[in-house]
Amino acid sequence: MTGQTTRGGSGARRSALLLVVPAALVGAGWAWMLAAPAPVQFEAPVRGLADCAGAAVLGLALLPRLQGPGTPPAWRPLAALAGLWAMLELVLLGCQAAEVAGVPVIRLAAAQFGTYLTKVSTGQVGIAVLIGTGSIAAYSAAAFRRPARAVADPVLVFAAVTLTLRPITGHMSQQPFGSLLAAVHAVAAAAWFGLLVALAVVIRSRGDWAALLPRYSRWAMPAALTVTATGVCNALVRLDGLSPLLTTGYGHILLAKTALLVELLVLGWWWRRTWVPRAAAHRIGAEGSLRRAVTEVLAMAIVYGLAAALAVTA
Repeated sequence: MTGQTTRGGSGARRSALLLVVPAALVGAGWAWMLAAPAPVQFEAPVRGLADCAGAAVLGLALLPRLQGPGTPPAWRPLAALAGLWAMLELVLLGCQAAEVAGVPVIRLAAAQFGTYLTKVSTGQVGIAVLIGTGSIAAYSAAAFRRPARAVADPVLVFAAVTLTLRPITGHMSQQPFGSLLAAVHAVAAAAWFGLLVALAVVIRSRGDWAALLPRYSRWAMPAALTVTATGVCNALVRLDGLSPLLTTGYGHILLAKTALLVELLVLGWWWRRTWVPRAAAHRIGAEGSLRRAVTEVLAMAIVYGLAAALAVTA
């Protein structure tokens, strides 16, 4: 009876990962309020959700590298999340096309959508993103049916490249080394967030948390520092001085994102001192580790919502 209760509690906490959706939407909504009266394009919430899904795909593809040689990826959740990522990217393309055409999404004509995809550079990038996400979803679905013939490396490569396509072609691409900074920032953030999502989705036992959490912690710290350093560089390149932090919508969102990032860094430092050693010593159960992982994932999802709005803020 106790085992059934524990499994039920863990299942309920794992389902709490679905709160990533409202958390990312909260981040995007908060950004809208911070940016007012500056414009924020209405596709920001969809982009935030798509970025979260893409990061989770990257994390699930990375997880076998933590688990050790010969460990197969969790193909079922990987295929499901890759399919969700592809659908969100398609919706995002529709939102962007409607924005360019100056019409509501529901009134976007097929001809207008086609023109956006073939004549506008962001639409052409969107096609490449769709090809990447569709390929990942198809490969993962096939791998779920025939896991003996599949490896995670193609998913890992396609996910990393696809995640960087929009950042490297955005406004940072107009600055020296801007595309490189944007790409490193995107991949580091996705690895930090996505690997923790993967642990929360896949790991079931106290022993697995004891083995894998310290390994994740060793990955997470460099990733978090990289996100911070590249984010600072991006901000310095984009902003002409410090006054725009207080006088522009972009600056307001950036300050909020920075504040949450600092809180995440402090939380990560605290986890390394408390949660990680306790988990490694088998002094905390799987449910307790899962609860902490879900809490951090939801906080990161809010940052993703803010970051998505930041990417499309004038």
